Amino acid sequence: MSVHLHREIESLMKSILSLAAMVESQVEKAIRALKDRDEKLAHEVESGDAQIDHQEIEVEEECLKIMALYQPVAIDLRRIVAVLKINKDLERIGDLAVNIAHKAAALSYDVLSLVPFDMSAMWAASQAMLRESIDAMVYLDVPLAESVCSRDNKVDLMKHEVREKIEELVKKNPGYVPDLLRLLAVSRNLERIADCATNIAEDVIYLVEGRIVRHINEHF
Repeated sequence: MSVHLHREIESLMKSILSLAAMVESQVEKAIRALKDRDEKLAHEVESGDAQIDHQEIEVEEECLKIMALYQPVAIDLRRIVAVLKINKDLERIGDLAVNIAHKAAALSYDVLSLVPFDMSAMWAASQAMLRESIDAMVYLDVPLAESVCSRDNKVDLMKHEVREKIEELVKKNPGYVPDLLRLLAVSRNLERIADCATNIAEDVIYLVEGRIVRHINEHF
């Protein structure tokens, strides 16, 4: 029985890693579409979302099947619970990538030249957190997961700074209000990607050590 269970869990881990790779690719494409004003690439991200949704459902069904058939305990149960939670966060990141792609497809070509600040630091930080949270999951690397968690507040601060600067631009450039609001929405989506990456990192810590670190810093 345990041999079959471990094989099922190995197959499950391959499925979640496949989903993670797809989601990471979607985020990279969405940001590239935004930077390059690439409408074709933006539509490619939008059309790729159905595959992510399908994979998310398959992973969830795999988890439920394993729990029903084998009634796992201890580390095996923690792994399945963690995969279920990570699965939801990955699907959510896929949706956020589509949101960014929507904004990229509608953004006028010259709006970024109007913006007197560089958003690339924010999208680079969000991408790095996503990539490293996935690496932490692959290698069960708790220090790397903790490093991801420690950077969440930095991205939050970046979003607040972008919001303040865009609010100033809206007052000075009323003709660009729709585009500036799209950029503001992009910053919110990037922050939420960082939040989801943090969730994944927290679930890796739970998976490896059984520690629940979510909410620890919320009241400080």
